[in-house]
Amino acid sequence: MIQHRLIQILLIPFSLLYGLGVSLRNIAYKYKLLKGVEFNIPIISVGNLTIGGAGKTPHIEYLIRLLKDYINVATLSRGYGRKTKGFLLVKPNHTSEEVGDEPLQFRRKFPNILVSVSENRTFAIPQLLMDKPDLQAVLLDDAFQHRNIDPGLNILLTEYQHPYTKDFLLPSGRLREWSSAAQRADIIIVSKCPRTLSEMERQQMTAELEPLNYQKIYFSYYSYQKPYYIFNPIYRAPLNPELNILLISAIARTEYLVEYLEEQVDSVRVLQYEDHHYFTKYDVSQLKRNFELIDNPNKIILTTEKDAMRLELHRPYLIEHKLPVFVLPTEVAFHGEDGEAFSKLIQQFLLNFRV
Repeated sequence: MIQHRLIQILLIPFSLLYGLGVSLRNIAYKYKLLKGVEFNIPIISVGNLTIGGAGKTPHIEYLIRLLKDYINVATLSRGYGRKTKGFLLVKPNHTSEEVGDEPLQFRRKFPNILVSVSENRTFAIPQLLMDKPDLQAVLLDDAFQHRNIDPGLNILLTEYQHPYTKDFLLPSGRLREWSSAAQRADIIIVSKCPRTLSEMERQQMTAELEPLNYQKIYFSYYSYQKPYYIFNPIYRAPLNPELNILLISAIARTEYLVEYLEEQVDSVRVLQYEDHHYFTKYDVSQLKRNFELIDNPNKIILTTEKDAMRLELHRPYLIEHKLPVFVLPTEVAFHGEDGEAFSKLIQQFLLNFRV
């Protein structure tokens, strides 16, 4: 801990240099030296100030569920970590290497919406409109820093346990830009809150974030569903107090998930990798070895939906060795009346949208 803190201090000069570059870029946008492109359909951006862990993916899915039965909606992501280039419409038979884990997850879970990836999102939106002229809204995934596009609605996420106000710029901290950039947000969602949240806790967090008059703040948490077998969702494995879990995860900050699991099962062992890590043959062989070391027949391997997109690249090995890999579905829920208020705000934005 002391060594980690010392490294952070030593990296502060580099953070300040990085912050200077970010500030100059933001000043250029503020004074219209650079200008984001506006489009004639509603664009909703979902992002954060840190380098992962705030829960963008399940919040995008919340918006998809909210909108998909009423309007034609598409998602647009960069496709982080993919080995392809350019604009692609994601298909169910794509792999995570081709389109990225999160876009593939969107496509598999919501087969009736358009899911796309592109490094150049300014170019990609016209391409989406060419492919689907009746498109009515686009959800931009992880686009808070992508200022080439001027979204109609900017949603900023921050973790309850790790608010951006208590972080510092890269590489000393995890912030992509100064916390003052939160002023660009129309909505701030405090994610991964405790499942019970008192009014005092809400007020304390609101005071910490100091939202401006035009900003709405909401509080969300994760609702975990029953795990399913990675290669056949029909087979389920309910969590129970006798169950022993080996969790394999390559997402940013797993403590929220681990805390939940420890309340539900007998034991949790974790194989942790960096966010978006592509599992190697060695990794899955270690997964097998660690699973065999659990001296209890009542055991499963558990992973997240995003990690499952990358683990399935090792399907032959997992099936050959009969490794019981189950996926834990995650959905966003809001505290109190926040869900209804948030949904109404999104609906009003769409109804009031004018070109």
